[in-house]
Amino acid sequence: MGFHEIRFPANLSFGSVGGPERRTDVVTLANGFEERNSPWAHSRRRYDAGVGLRSLDDVEVLIAFFEARHGQLHGFRWKDWSDFKSCRPSMQPDFTDQVIAVGDGVTAAFGLKKQYRSGAQSYLRPITKPVAGSVRIGIEGDEQQEGLHWQLDPATGVVRFVSPPNAGMEITAGFEFDVPVRFDADRIQTSVASFRAGEVPNVPVVEVRV
Repeated sequence: MGFHEIRFPANLSFGSVGGPERRTDVVTLANGFEERNSPWAHSRRRYDAGVGLRSLDDVEVLIAFFEARHGQLHGFRWKDWSDFKSCRPSMQPDFTDQVIAVGDGVTAAFGLKKQYRSGAQSYLRPITKPVAGSVRIGIEGDEQQEGLHWQLDPATGVVRFVSPPNAGMEITAGFEFDVPVRFDADRIQTSVASFRAGEVPNVPVVEVRV
């Protein structure tokens, strides 16, 4: 699958509807009890960017973006305005936000992660499309400098240290991130509602594994 390292225009994704989706197989037994199982280790997100009236200029930008991706063929980045930081939405990312790994003295490369916790349960989400320039990294409470101590591959979310962190050292990170998605349809229908505005009733996108 092709993937273009370009973000869907953020002003067009603002106001979109969507969020995480899980797949759960539920079997009801003869005694009324249930057996539940999920074939997915990670959730998958879906969005609909159709938010009603837009300027005709915005509609043209949308159509150009859709055509350049060849419909569903190529993936792209998407800003989920409800979940795009390693911290709470009202805060700024800090290098202590998320624990991404513990050093072993040998491994030098680590993927970014975000933890979702509720009560005693939690879910660890891989972050594969961080926003370049937003990532901050720390080791045992000390911030590390990009270019001097570590480098980031923004296309994969992998942080590579110049020297492997010592065994037992906690590696932390803060960042902003995008969601890798593709269009979930091979057509977009628009209508001109007035001379200056157009309407885009449905623009579905779905998260892809990269």
